[in-house]
Amino acid sequence: MMQMYRRPFLEEYEKLVVRMNTPRVMIDNAGCVNATRIMIDSAKKDGILLDAVQVLTDLNLSIKKGYVSSDGRWNMDVFHVTNLDGSKLTDDSIINCIEQSLGTIHRTRSKSIDGMTALELTGTDRVGLLSEVFAVLSDLSCDVVESKVWTHNGRIAALIYLKDCDSGFSIEDSQKIYRIEARLRNVLKGDNDIRSAKTSVSVAVTHTERRLHQMMFADRDYDRTPIAKTQHSLLVSVQNCVEKEYSVVNIQCKDRPKLLFDVVCTLTDMQYVVFHATINTTEDGAYLEFFIRHIDGTPISSEAEKQRVILCLRGAIERRASDGVRLELLKPDKPGLLAEVMRTFRENAINVTQAEISTTMGMALNIFYITDAVGLPVDSKVIDSVRERIGSGYLRVKEVAAYEKAGSDEENRGSLGSAVLVSLGNILRRNLYNLGLIKSYS
Repeated sequence: MMQMYRRPFLEEYEKLVVRMNTPRVMIDNAGCVNATRIMIDSAKKDGILLDAVQVLTDLNLSIKKGYVSSDGRWNMDVFHVTNLDGSKLTDDSIINCIEQSLGTIHRTRSKSIDGMTALELTGTDRVGLLSEVFAVLSDLSCDVVESKVWTHNGRIAALIYLKDCDSGFSIEDSQKIYRIEARLRNVLKGDNDIRSAKTSVSVAVTHTERRLHQMMFADRDYDRTPIAKTQHSLLVSVQNCVEKEYSVVNIQCKDRPKLLFDVVCTLTDMQYVVFHATINTTEDGAYLEFFIRHIDGTPISSEAEKQRVILCLRGAIERRASDGVRLELLKPDKPGLLAEVMRTFRENAINVTQAEISTTMGMALNIFYITDAVGLPVDSKVIDSVRERIGSGYLRVKEVAAYEKAGSDEENRGSLGSAVLVSLGNILRRNLYNLGLIKSYS
């Protein structure tokens, strides 16, 4: 009899625990003139702020303002967000998705890679490197389903999701995996790599962009002399607030999508806890302030550690910043397509500084940021030549300003007017996103 009475009590207790640990999400469209306010109230938990910011970022929302407080046992996070067009959120499906995603962030931290093999690469960047990487994968009958590539301070990090071309499934053959790793390691080393190149098949399931940050951090890209000075003002400072035993991090820089994610991701992976934060963006830039401590509750203790935090945060912010021309490829997918495109870039001395590769419903949807071999804008005649080789209807220029700066005369700029102003790739991605077939169309 005691067991019968105890069971309902235990079930109610378990429900209470679930309710206490499930974030409460409130979305308000009336209290703010030009943004949607999202309030998240949750029990204090390691990484909860990063999880919340990651959800909003993955939904292509721009965080205009934010307030974070997590003293005691509870977190209260408030974000003022818009869509990428700068408008309030009015689509009920998006609002419902936010509520469901934020309400279950303790259970949805990672991306599934079922049916794919995740390959991680780091090494010294150079013109034509990606062409060689994707040529090797094509030669070994590997189908690149998705990939993201970042470069920073002469280093490169790539996360590539593969399938076996013959079977259509993940690569299980250990000998083939060994051949892939060995050949790519030789490609990454090149002739004079001062650091050891790394290739590995990942078994952990981690958010792709967070993993790229971790890979570049482990490669110490932040601790290298920049190849070119950043064009945008970036100020990072760290001070100690003695009376409250916090370290205060202040960041001032140009605003851009995913800025808050990059900063919070880095602080979290460096084992710092954010107790309070203020985020504010204006037309002039972004202003972020964080009150942090080590995971053991102590503030930053030395000047050397302060400098390391500053370097790491600068690196995290600069990795995603792209000043090159943005090209969008929308073309029916086929074996070796990516290798062909990359070979065309290499033959025209074009350097790919960032890449985002995806395939959906038989279509290749790829984004490339490009510069010339020394990091300057690519001449418009070169871009015209590349577009003609690949197919001008498939490869389009997205960045108007960057492209026009690269142009040598009005005739060159005028010849691409319609291609610059209209992006079929973006239109298709938006439609696929609305159908729930892809996560992002930006």
